[in-house]
Amino acid sequence: MAVRNIRIIGDDILNKKSKHVDNMTDKIRTLINDMLETMYNAAGVGLAAPQVGILKRIVVIDVTEEGNNPIILINPEVIDEQGEQTGNEGCLSVPGKIGMVTRPEYVKIRALDMDMKPVEYEGNGLLARAFIHEIEHLDGKLYVDKVEGGLYDVDELKEGEE
Repeated sequence: MAVRNIRIIGDDILNKKSKHVDNMTDKIRTLINDMLETMYNAAGVGLAAPQVGILKRIVVIDVTEEGNNPIILINPEVIDEQGEQTGNEGCLSVPGKIGMVTRPEYVKIRALDMDMKPVEYEGNGLLARAFIHEIEHLDGKLYVDKVEGGLYDVDELKEGEE
């Protein structure tokens, strides 16, 4: 496994639509393992393939504090969403910034796992937020376009909390 470079806002690849993954290959398996390593190294809760420069419909997520329960999603799609939550959101591709974003409180998704078998996941709160945030990356969308009231420096928010 290797830590890959995370593409930063302004990189054109972040605004492009990703392609479906038709079959599992050694190259895709390596990409997924590298994405997990990159996400954990950056202390993130999610990472989409375009964020490491690959236009494939692949997402990795782990919202556990221990970082030991990764969810791998290939060709994910949202099949249900309910409710509403508004909270601070950040992105590894927009380092040092956060902003208020409204997302569904509950999300149900369908995808393929690493064995290309169909899986479904449901999530509330942070997991629901992560599902939607990462799936939007696959369509070339960034959370900054949904921010309510502008972006803030993470350091400014921390100072205001003390």
